[in-house]
Amino acid sequence: MSIDPRVALQSLVTALEEHLAASASRRREDDPAVEAAYVGIVDAFEVYEEALYDAFGEVTPLEIYEETDGDDDDDDNDDADYASDLVDAEVEH
Repeated sequence: MSIDPRVALQSLVTALEEHLAASASRRREDDPAVEAAYVGIVDAFEVYEEALYDAFGEVTPLEIYEETDGDDDDDDNDDADYASDLVDAEVEH
């Protein structure tokens, strides 16, 4: 049984608002309220994406970012590659 995409969207908006409130009242770097709100966004987004697909065969252009232990190193390389590509493109013109 599918959920109405409008209901799922409202749940996603509520999760985003809760994350904003938790972030604004953060007491420390690893505040459990912020982490819980983050997970709430992920869960609500997945429900919305599925409801949207079930109802209309559509998806959003968004992806869930999953951090792994090696992501920090990869990000540095991606930034360097991107900057290098920009320089190369500039030189070609």
